[in-house]
Amino acid sequence: MDHERTILVIEDDEGARTVLSDFLGSAGWRVRVAEGGAEGLAALDGPADAILLDLVMAPPDGFEVLRRARERDPALPIIVLSGLSDTEDVVRAMRLGASDYLPKPFEPAELELVLRRALEGAGRAAPVLPPAPPNVAVDAGIDPEGPPVLSGAMDRVMELVERIADTDVPVLLVGESGVGKDVIARRIHARSQRASRPFVKINCAALPGELLESELFGHEKGAFTGAYAEKPGKFELAHQGTIFLDEIGEMDPRLQAKLLQVLQDEEFYRVGGKRPVRVDSRVVTATNRVLEDAIRGGTFREDLFYRLNVVTIRVPPLRERKEEIAPLVRHFVDKYRRRYHGGLEAVPPEVLERFHAYDWPGNVRELENLVRRLVVLRDPATVMGELAAPRNVVVRNGPTNVVRAEPPRAEGPVASLEEVPLKEVARRAARVAEREAILRALMRTGWNKRKAARRLQISYKALLYKIKGCGIVDPRDAATLE
Repeated sequence: MDHERTILVIEDDEGARTVLSDFLGSAGWRVRVAEGGAEGLAALDGPADAILLDLVMAPPDGFEVLRRARERDPALPIIVLSGLSDTEDVVRAMRLGASDYLPKPFEPAELELVLRRALEGAGRAAPVLPPAPPNVAVDAGIDPEGPPVLSGAMDRVMELVERIADTDVPVLLVGESGVGKDVIARRIHARSQRASRPFVKINCAALPGELLESELFGHEKGAFTGAYAEKPGKFELAHQGTIFLDEIGEMDPRLQAKLLQVLQDEEFYRVGGKRPVRVDSRVVTATNRVLEDAIRGGTFREDLFYRLNVVTIRVPPLRERKEEIAPLVRHFVDKYRRRYHGGLEAVPPEVLERFHAYDWPGNVRELENLVRRLVVLRDPATVMGELAAPRNVVVRNGPTNVVRAEPPRAEGPVASLEEVPLKEVARRAARVAEREAILRALMRTGWNKRKAARRLQISYKALLYKIKGCGIVDPRDAATLE
């Protein structure tokens, strides 16, 4: 069909290539795939209206492919795929001329939106696809309804959300990392009159100031080296919708001044722009810092604070709402059994008991990660040792942070650690830490074992041996465990 356009996917991981190819094809795009950098360079001779390019590949890597592709066609949309922790790689790629980037893992709705934006910015028509459903976010992946809410503390939060959702006032969400501030932001959007418009999220701590400015406000063609085409920013994408600025306390003071201008005048200038851009976006912000301390320290503008602080919602930590643990566990078990097509059916009672005794310094995010690991590995021992280890729990109460060390607990299957020889305790702790490091590397690389081995600085064969020894199972193969 004449509205179809061709997307070239350059990715050396077979699983990631398959997922990308299947989604793009089902959405109406023509798709060409290249397995790694060498095939990618050869594929540049064929038709492509946009490129999805993995950065971390065996030589020639994504940076070399990006450089060569940009030499051939300065206006070709090139979207790089990068892990969230690879900030330096993202900056380097943008300076080499990448049109945009997607942090891994990303959702189909996010990929579709970024492709549309890149093609429209390059003057290439995007395919005519069905309209996106309401509440589809640029950073999708969390149900706007969120996990079940049963505690009195969270009931009060949700009551306040219902009261202010339609008022259009700025909202500041405060609370520790991992408590679910993004879920509350999405709930505010879903309950507002803007629910059918975009919800756009950006993490202010994930990018350096110069790149964050371009992401927020966009840039004009030629504004800086690598700006081969104009690019709208997140504020423009959130027009008539909601923009969620996470970790606002980490924003550079220079950008804070520009954000204040947007809040006051509802207009701004793109980087390198000479004409104002008007926007109508509701602003929701979040922080795990005490902004009053940042104001006293000179790192946060007082006038911006009062602009953002019209309504403040404190999201309580999980240790203050432990009655939610059991329903949250059931929610996450169901979620990851669907995602991985099987796995652990229920968390054993002794693990649930340990969950209730634990203080959860990482809050709901830590609980979700542990449940995901249990669903995939089906082995309670993978988390029990971690829950028994000493923890530093940070309790935030106003401007004061009180830190206390939690001793190992004395109940349950690992209660007899003090009866175990010290060398055995160290060996067990090392095994748990090694398993966690391997899992983290695998997840960050989309379970590409060669990339994970490079991240961990061990040989590929050594990683395979350790994966087997740790009992780690690729979630894509979880269905075969049934």
